Amino acid sequence: MSHEVELTNDNFDAEVMKSDTPVLIDFWAEWCGPCKMIDPIVEELAEAYEGKIKVGKVNVDEQGDIAAKYGIVSIPTLLVFKDGEIVNRQVGAVPRPTIEGLFKEFV
Repeated sequence: MSHEVELTNDNFDAEVMKSDTPVLIDFWAEWCGPCKMIDPIVEELAEAYEGKIKVGKVNVDEQGDIAAKYGIVSIPTLLVFKDGEIVNRQVGAVPRPTIEGLFKEFV
């Protein structure tokens, strides 16, 4: 069972902008090798921090307008939202401690 939320135009506002907890968003694509490298890490963090953060995924091929709105030009890109605002951004495949460090101060 996935602990991640697939984000779309239909649910982005409710799941991210109105979230009571910080949201880590993974912008990815099926063909992206580095995205596949960090996917297990993102899933582990979603499980480890369940209830403290929400983890969402945006497929840039299917949700290009969301990616464009937030200036996503390279993937994977991770964004952390708190209270509807971007508070951290990381581009590229990075190790778990780096990803964890993006949101740790907000939980």
